[in-house]
Amino acid sequence: MQFGIFTVGDVTPDPTTGRTPTEHERIKAMVAIALKAEEVGLDVFATGEHHNPPFVPSSPTTLLGYIAARTEKLILSTSTTLITTNDPVQIAEDYAMLQHLADGRVDLMLGRGNTGPVYPWFGQDIRQGINLAKENYALLRRLWREDVVDWEGMFRTPLQAFTATPRPLDGVPPFVWHGSIRSPEIAEQAAFYGDGFFHNNIFWPADHTRRMVQLYRRRFAHHGHGRAEDAVVGLGGQVFMRKNSQDAVREFRPYFDNAPVYGHGPSLEDFTEQTPLTVGSPQQVIERTLSFRETVGDYQRQLFLMDHAGLPLKTVLEQLDILGEEVVPVLRREFAKGRPADVPEAPTHASLLRAVGEVPAA
Repeated sequence: MQFGIFTVGDVTPDPTTGRTPTEHERIKAMVAIALKAEEVGLDVFATGEHHNPPFVPSSPTTLLGYIAARTEKLILSTSTTLITTNDPVQIAEDYAMLQHLADGRVDLMLGRGNTGPVYPWFGQDIRQGINLAKENYALLRRLWREDVVDWEGMFRTPLQAFTATPRPLDGVPPFVWHGSIRSPEIAEQAAFYGDGFFHNNIFWPADHTRRMVQLYRRRFAHHGHGRAEDAVVGLGGQVFMRKNSQDAVREFRPYFDNAPVYGHGPSLEDFTEQTPLTVGSPQQVIERTLSFRETVGDYQRQLFLMDHAGLPLKTVLEQLDILGEEVVPVLRREFAKGRPADVPEAPTHASLLRAVGEVPAA
């Protein structure tokens, strides 16, 4: 099972000091966080994609390419790549290039994003969001799997005898997760192609997450990709930890209360009760995260959101130390207990190569 972190790259004032980091500082902080993730033994670093203030990660491949050059083992991913407003040709070429630079340590999560105005900025209509996601991904798959593509659709100019360059590393495209919080059409899309499904899992109650993942699993089996248990599932989560829960709650409360997304709404106590947000001791985070298996079954990837709401870099790095030293080693052991041997692991470039018979199993 893979463990890692994802960032949305928000530039948010620290409510305890009133200071807002510069864009430069925030970008550099994201790099430092990724390097720390590898240092403490995490498997994955994922970045969002946004094209509006107060966010900075408008070019995920630039950021991930830089991080690839400074890491050795870390899988580099997105959370998410906007399949609706990015051109599929650009995605195919950008992420194949990144795949080569990172020696295969790349996958990506496709989604529609959560910022409505981005659609007209890139010449699209938000009312066509689902249709754009379907058509653009159908083209992206062909661009990665066919050397010469003839294609015509509704939302971009036709392609005639087109070859995307570079070709995917070793002829194997990056693994794709389809990310969604609430759209069953996206769960269906992931199931139809036999791709992974990632549920953000930070805002909605467990029953909603269960229904979305169960839908994906059922449809994965329906489309002939294997058993429901063979479907590849990823979950998000939010945590803030200190040695004891009282200190964690006291320190995190001003950040929660003023966060752009959920601040000035439900109380911290209500939000932690109704969603997967966990603020407390490392043991509480371990217990809450282990409970996710009761909700969705055995799954393959767990990512945590830790650098948001104005938390200073020093605090985030402290959180990563706790995560890597005290939490993830226990989660690895506990999730492995009782996990059936035939439940698949999270795909990697090496495992995808083995699947097509290019290299022998280790």
